[in-house]
Amino acid sequence: MTVTPRRPVTMADVGAAAGVTSRTVSNVLSGNKPVTPSTRDAVMAAVRELGYQMNVTARGLRTGRTGLLTVAVPALRIDYFAELALAVVDEAERQGWAVTIQQTQSDRARELAILGGHDRLLSDGLIFQPHALGPEDRDLLVSDQPVVLLADHPLQADADQLVLDNVGIGHAAASHLLERGRRRIAMIGPNHDPGPSLAGAYRLRGYLQAVEEAGLAAAPELVVEAQRWTWEGGAAAAEELLASGASFDGLLCGNDSLALGAMHVLRSHGLDVPGDVAVVGVDDIKDAARSLPALSTVALETSTTASTAVGLLLAQIRRDPSYRGPQTQTIAHRVVERASS
Repeated sequence: MTVTPRRPVTMADVGAAAGVTSRTVSNVLSGNKPVTPSTRDAVMAAVRELGYQMNVTARGLRTGRTGLLTVAVPALRIDYFAELALAVVDEAERQGWAVTIQQTQSDRARELAILGGHDRLLSDGLIFQPHALGPEDRDLLVSDQPVVLLADHPLQADADQLVLDNVGIGHAAASHLLERGRRRIAMIGPNHDPGPSLAGAYRLRGYLQAVEEAGLAAAPELVVEAQRWTWEGGAAAAEELLASGASFDGLLCGNDSLALGAMHVLRSHGLDVPGDVAVVGVDDIKDAARSLPALSTVALETSTTASTAVGLLLAQIRRDPSYRGPQTQTIAHRVVERASS
């Protein structure tokens, strides 16, 4: 019995399924010409349904582009970065681009490799959150290749940047607890020595500002560092805090994973959340709303960050006439009140 090989799916097939011409399909996938969001969505739905695969080599020879973007984050084991990377993938795919994801583990050598390595040459642009690079590396962050930086504070680099207001985030989280009558507020997670990209140090600064504005004295014994910003790191730091004998009625954690681990330990020691200790985290990861009790948090608008980053990067790649050049934008944050506070 002879089996006839399945014919490869073509742009014409995708166009027929989406109700558009093959030229429109090409425009969607190449990004060379603007199309309406509804047209783009219809084409990408047909691409997924039919399993269309673009010949990247041929596309590169024809357009000078690979159709590939790179997103580099510190660690996918940290839920915020995993959700951010996936949000970038979703937005890029919606616009017809593929994405590779790299982890740097906040290691300087790996971050330098991301900036100058082989993988970057194979992609058309980079969305990058550096954690180990400092002011002395600012020239390395700028090159002829399109890049968008995600930063914990403004970097002295002539590049597009989306920056977290970490002082404001810490202030908002602490203020949320203070507004609920908590007066002995502990904090888990900060690093006391601000480096180039240490979010915890800046969130600690915001926490201290809020405490001072409330007319309260800072209590150093209530601030505990976490070795890793994970569930396990939060649990270990909470055990350390309880073992110290310090009394507290509120707990601010550097991120949601720390908070979820800390809440588990508090409850295992017979403490009620929020009756005995009100808890708030940062990030608004998916598990925050699923926990018992549901975790109050400061949301960082991951989807908006991803869509903005992809939009800025593609504007550079396409040499969009509306692109205004390197700019710094602050990532919005908002308090999400749930049962833990």
